[in-house]
Amino acid sequence: MQKLPGNFETYDETRKAGFLKVKELKESGKRVIGTFCSYVPCEIIYAADAVPCGLCASSEEPIPEAESVLPRNLCPLIKASYGFALTDKCPYFYYSDLIVGETTCDGKKKMFELLNEIKETYVLKLPNSRDYPEALKEWRSEIIRFKEKLEDFYGITITEDKIREAIRMKNKEREVMTEYLSLGKLYPAAISGYEMGSRTDAAGFSFDIEERCKTFAARTEELKQYWEEHIKGTTSDRPRLLVTGCPNMGVRDKIIKAVEELGADCVVIDTCNGIRTQLDKVEETGDVYDALAKKYLNVTCSVMSPNQPRFEEMGRLIDEFRVDGVIEVILQACHTFNIESYNVKRYVTEEKGLPYLGLETDYSQADKGQIATRLGAFLEMLG
Repeated sequence: MQKLPGNFETYDETRKAGFLKVKELKESGKRVIGTFCSYVPCEIIYAADAVPCGLCASSEEPIPEAESVLPRNLCPLIKASYGFALTDKCPYFYYSDLIVGETTCDGKKKMFELLNEIKETYVLKLPNSRDYPEALKEWRSEIIRFKEKLEDFYGITITEDKIREAIRMKNKEREVMTEYLSLGKLYPAAISGYEMGSRTDAAGFSFDIEERCKTFAARTEELKQYWEEHIKGTTSDRPRLLVTGCPNMGVRDKIIKAVEELGADCVVIDTCNGIRTQLDKVEETGDVYDALAKKYLNVTCSVMSPNQPRFEEMGRLIDEFRVDGVIEVILQACHTFNIESYNVKRYVTEEKGLPYLGLETDYSQADKGQIATRLGAFLEMLG
């Protein structure tokens, strides 16, 4: 890829800068709620005049301490997240008034029990399937219970008008983010997957949603203009890749950055910290709880069974982004993604006729060389 204009702070730099921001928020009296998952309806949090703060950890640093309580053969995201809370090394956890979990996997469910001993943790009960008749009704009721929990916790009333305002605000952000993440559709690529991942993950530490929209809109226009002036009309022999699977912020350097340095372009990141959660907006008319339930139940995470919408969405992305191959990132002991990877491989290779590479890994650097070798061999196969 040609050198693109401008520079951007790394995820770690922005995360550290956010420490001061969250401290200032709390000192100003702002409510802060820690979250772990894209199934959490953040509109309810904004309607409570609070800000959501992502707590999914991406560093192996606190994992040894976490393993004094949690089993070693557990997902690194769970261990790292719990480890930061246990060691009191995460300002975002420290300044959160309440933690919101969700029943997306057995490991997280049991971890939340332990987390509740450190700070009050409320767990949303997510349906295991979106296909049975009562699923939407149950999830709608769970969103209402979440709203009532925040009302009781803060001693406030959350009105439907406030929820509608939050829905419009988040939909605007989704539009901006989708346009930014869709830069990968351009040929040759107008953006690196490493920048997309770093910027979108780091955005959670800015807290001001209007500021985030302005920043991403400006970067989108900058890259579009540069592409029009310097890249459009040129050719590229760099394979175009779709990255799917688990959240990749803890392994972005050894997979996404590494494969791009080897000569490919990760043009679309189909994960919960990528484009997956940005595509669908919340309906702005009608019943607010119905609208939120429909939007958030349609997140195509592997925890849903069956999960046909994931393959339908992946197929559209493969076509729209003109993808040459697919890499799936599977975090160690993430059983739902690991088992579903069989069907992902079958879909990619048989239905779409593309090469597929599955990489099971954790947050350590022990397999960095092995992964680089496998990535290099995958690119050779792509030609």
